[in-house]
Amino acid sequence: MSGSSQFALLRTRRFLPFFLTQALGAFNDNVFKNALMILIVFQGAELAGLRSTELTIAAAGLFILPFFLFSATFGQLADKYDKSRLIRAAKLLEIAVMGLAAVGFALGSIGLLLAVLFLMGAQSSLFGPAKYGILPQHLAPEELVGGNGLVEAATFLTILLGTMAGGILIALQPAGPTVVSVTVIAIAVAGYLASRFIPSAPPSDPALAINWNPLTETWRNLRFLSGQRTVFLSVLGISWFWFFGATILQVLPGYTREVLGGSEEVATLVLVLFSLGIGLGSLLCEKLSRRTVEIGLVPLGAAGMTVFGIDLYLAHPEAAGALELGARAFMAREGSPRVMLDLVLIGLSGGLFIVPLYALVQQRSEPAHRSRIIAGNNILNAAFMVASALLSILVLNWLSIPELLLATAVLNALVAAYIFALVPEFAMRFIAWLLISLLYRVEVEGVEEHVPDQGPALIVCNHVSFVDALVLGGVIPRPVRFVMYYRIHRIPLLGWLFRTARAIPIAGRNEDPALMERAFGQIREALAAGELVGLFPEGGLTRDGEIAPFRPGIERILAESPVPVVPMALTGLWESMWSRRDSRLRRMRLPRRLRARIGVVAGPPLPPTLKAHEIEAVVRTLRGDRR
Repeated sequence: MSGSSQFALLRTRRFLPFFLTQALGAFNDNVFKNALMILIVFQGAELAGLRSTELTIAAAGLFILPFFLFSATFGQLADKYDKSRLIRAAKLLEIAVMGLAAVGFALGSIGLLLAVLFLMGAQSSLFGPAKYGILPQHLAPEELVGGNGLVEAATFLTILLGTMAGGILIALQPAGPTVVSVTVIAIAVAGYLASRFIPSAPPSDPALAINWNPLTETWRNLRFLSGQRTVFLSVLGISWFWFFGATILQVLPGYTREVLGGSEEVATLVLVLFSLGIGLGSLLCEKLSRRTVEIGLVPLGAAGMTVFGIDLYLAHPEAAGALELGARAFMAREGSPRVMLDLVLIGLSGGLFIVPLYALVQQRSEPAHRSRIIAGNNILNAAFMVASALLSILVLNWLSIPELLLATAVLNALVAAYIFALVPEFAMRFIAWLLISLLYRVEVEGVEEHVPDQGPALIVCNHVSFVDALVLGGVIPRPVRFVMYYRIHRIPLLGWLFRTARAIPIAGRNEDPALMERAFGQIREALAAGELVGLFPEGGLTRDGEIAPFRPGIERILAESPVPVVPMALTGLWESMWSRRDSRLRRMRLPRRLRARIGVVAGPPLPPTLKAHEIEAVVRTLRGDRR
């Protein structure tokens, strides 16, 4: 596994042109949207009897509506055609739409500008499935989290910058509308030029017959989602994040003015803090996950969103009134640093929550209809954002803004607990990630490269300590069903983790022959279902640090289920408190060295025809001299 950071992707053609294309698109959307909102609000525009406030709500709805109408169709197009060509088509459409926006600004026609906003939503719904569908085609598995982190960080930062730029440019008098027109067209052209350098991304299902009925295709996309439980619940988690984020963003202006007593300067400051937090959290994901799709970060992010959301309420539960404080005066007030830190940490937690979920959906979706799954995700995201707007308007009739934020933080805990209860893998991976991160510094080599992204395989490894399965499960991006001695399977706490991970308990023939046969049956079923099965063929923990001969049970497994064998080796764990190194001396099992370096090395898959001693020899070579 390469040691380079995610920022190295910005020097590659397979990522940089795409990164610039999507960042410029997000920036342009928000320049235009905010310029239009300010034009409506501050010029007191009316249309069809709607006043400015009602028009801003209608405008938000017009931008989201195309995601319901067109996402299902555009998801099919992204699966059927080259995604790079589809992205270029979307950028050409953006140039045309921004040209129409210039006409609307020149005529001062609010109706035409609202129509442009609808077309922008249509263009974004075309770009979305290709945007997230192209990443797994151009990035290696170990780059997926880093790439998604860069995309999410850039998205929120360009939303922030675009919103600020739109407000500044439209306020230039009397040339504001003209300056905005020139700017959005120039950015659209720059985005198209960047898209010209995106490498080809061949279609995943070129024979797909397009269903042009948006209703039936939307239902079909949602069925694709529900067909893969973990993917579906990950999409629900993503949609919940957009509900949570939309709720905060909708009330931040009012929160700033009524609760914090701040002016427009402070409103900009709190938006910057929240957006920077999301960007930082998104970028931290690669570092914390060791370049794997570590869904253990999702519960950590969810906990942070709730804890710091509650603390935001406690930091300023009552309204200060319209004091019109500037940024400096606000920062000097007692309690303001706590509010500012909470906003950053809520955003940071959101980044930790959202990036692994996007990467997981991309990784575990069936490639042939990955873009349609992403289209379904976009539909649900839009639905959750609409629900957020409607519920916020309704609930604010009874609750204050701080109470609404508190309710959202508490509701986040309930939603997260529900998702994690349905898919215990999230909580299991979080505990495994936390324990391993606290105890060890894990050096991983070859895991992302040699463990197949899909389909069955038998993972074989030397057996050094009681936490071997925990370590391997924490670095292998797919769930692994480990075969383990039934007494280890029953160890308190670790046993709960192993049962949650659907580990397969096994006993020796002389101890419990029925349990042994049941274990072989479960192994066959798991491999037939396309799962990964982890095996320690020595049959027990090493007592001297050396690799014991592999038992012939591995040959029986491969004879019954001829699947690829991925050899792995653990190094450095013999010195751990969890090994049998000191058993004879009966020493207390205390950590001998916190944050010790251990290693996990994976080799290329082996054919199922090899004998046990041949597989053993490969594992010995991978381990080397370090026990």
